[in-house]
Amino acid sequence: MKLRVHVIPNARKSEFRGRRDETGEWILRLNAPPVEGKANKEAAQFIAKSLGIARSSVDLIAGEKGRHKIFEIVGLQVSDVERELAKCSG
Repeated sequence: MKLRVHVIPNARKSEFRGRRDETGEWILRLNAPPVEGKANKEAAQFIAKSLGIARSSVDLIAGEKGRHKIFEIVGLQVSDVERELAKCSG
């Protein structure tokens, strides 16, 4: 499944902060700078940890240099991802 995420780098802590109604993107605040792919790597690791899956099951497929990203999540259904992210959103 594809997961649309709006990434906000340089946050105090990494956390999901809900969902944007107009775009359906999940808001992800990251405690990583947007330098040399650090935010992308941290985003993939944080998504995997939040969903309880292996890091290898999360791939960045679009948005490498922007804040709007699309990740491919392997092995989970849309409903599973929605439920898990809703649990960890602040």
